[in-house]
Amino acid sequence: MAGASESLIEIVRGAVEPLGYELVGVEYLSQGKGGSLLRIYIDHENGISVDDCATVSHQVSGVLDVEDPIKENYSLEVSSPGLDRPLFFEKDFVRFAGQKINVRLRTKLHDRRRFEGVLKGVQDGEVLVAMDGEVTALPLDLIDRARLVPEF
Repeated sequence: MAGASESLIEIVRGAVEPLGYELVGVEYLSQGKGGSLLRIYIDHENGISVDDCATVSHQVSGVLDVEDPIKENYSLEVSSPGLDRPLFFEKDFVRFAGQKINVRLRTKLHDRRRFEGVLKGVQDGEVLVAMDGEVTALPLDLIDRARLVPEF
């Protein structure tokens, strides 16, 4: 999802997790001639502060300077996942089963790209979403973006 390669995710994971944070996900977004954006989402059982983001940013910057996986200019952004937490990995779709999600696919499925409903989990590489009384299976490899929908 969002263009981050497995090798880039593993480099970032290796910098983030030893600091005691959960790597929620990594987005790598091309922004044309101005370079790209590398956005890293982190979490911790005690929440995330600005200081936490600064600590992770400093650590990740150092590791990326050494490893040099990104050859173009890019901006680094470190953030908490927020209430509308993005879901990146199969384990996320298992962990947050029972919650409402919004999913956007890379290509159309059943004549649509956007789906919203209650997450039922994952089965055989497909994310199961209950909508309008039916469960729809969305192939994990077609998901462009998925987020929890906060309910107040």
